[in-house]
Amino acid sequence: MGEALARGLLCAGWGRPADLAVVEPSEQRLAELAEAHPGLCLTTIAVPADGAVLAVKPGDVESACRSLDGIGVPRCLSIAAGVTLASLQGWLGPDVAVLRAMPNTPALVGAAATALSAGEGSSEDDVAWASDILGAVGTVVQLSERSLDAVTGLSGSGPAYLFLVAEALIDAGILAGLTQEVSASLVVQTMLGAGKLLAESGEPPARLRAAVTSPGGTTAAGLRVLEAAATRAAFIDAVAAATARSAELGRPAPSA
Repeated sequence: MGEALARGLLCAGWGRPADLAVVEPSEQRLAELAEAHPGLCLTTIAVPADGAVLAVKPGDVESACRSLDGIGVPRCLSIAAGVTLASLQGWLGPDVAVLRAMPNTPALVGAAATALSAGEGSSEDDVAWASDILGAVGTVVQLSERSLDAVTGLSGSGPAYLFLVAEALIDAGILAGLTQEVSASLVVQTMLGAGKLLAESGEPPARLRAAVTSPGGTTAAGLRVLEAAATRAAFIDAVAAATARSAELGRPAPSA
């Protein structure tokens, strides 16, 4: 995700490669980034900057925050699931403005859905800075921190749910007699077209679904099977489970 953000900023003309410093402890990964993004400032230790973006696993956030101590970074944006603003503030100190965001993997193609939450010490300039970065790879909405677990369960994990649907539809097409190549092509275009129609028509999904569903027709037959299998409830339960897991990740570890 960190690379997706860096690439998005460069493609959007946010700055020159030399204006971005990527901190990566793995020498192998640094070599890969150097090849993919010539001119990008690459380092194994944190360097002074106008702001820092923490694109690490939740368990690595504290050590990443500690690495910023003493180098004068005035603000920090974390995209780690579940790590609270209070924890970030505690690790970074009171003089650093902290922000949290939950993007998703379509950031890799500039189509992320991201929610942003600002800490109490964050100014309008800090929020604008974070929004500018995140907006380079998709759309951004600003929400209170209490909503971020739900965002994680919905749009953060959402691409995986849709990829699972795509897998199932491709398999269904193959079982119905199509080749894998044809089935995959039709499914990808169907999902792309349906998403575009939903985004551009201004119609709610229920109305668009009804427009495709003729009484007694093929779509009605298929939808009847999906409803009988409690597909709608399964998606609701999946989002609830992912939301609960995000909240769990944000709780302090029990003391020994």
